[in-house]
Amino acid sequence: MAEGFARHFGQGLVEAQSAGVSPKGEVHPLTVKVMLEKGIDVSRQRSKGVTDAMLDRADYVITVCGNADRNCPVLPPHIRKLHWPIEDPAAFAGRDQEAALAAFRQARDEIEAYIHSFLASLNISPEK
Repeated sequence: MAEGFARHFGQGLVEAQSAGVSPKGEVHPLTVKVMLEKGIDVSRQRSKGVTDAMLDRADYVITVCGNADRNCPVLPPHIRKLHWPIEDPAAFAGRDQEAALAAFRQARDEIEAYIHSFLASLNISPEK
């Protein structure tokens, strides 16, 4: 979600790459669904692991749930790490479909707000 929002609102001024501590290889179907509700198609994005090449190019690493924050690799000194404490909506997957969908929407909306604040801190005014 964060990669999709950063690409959408970053106006080509930021390069965003998602990487997880436990990549699954594909984006969760409910992520695709709730992002499409915002007009952003993330269906071509892929879940991938953190690589040295990513870290060499990164200025920021942003973790978005407690598990990612706790398991984030040691970062090179040039990288600024931020943590956005968002509940992992995948924890609701497999339960009641409406509860899962609500959790994904909640995470989406929180991530969108964080992305807007982050881009503003970089003096990038997101186009809505």
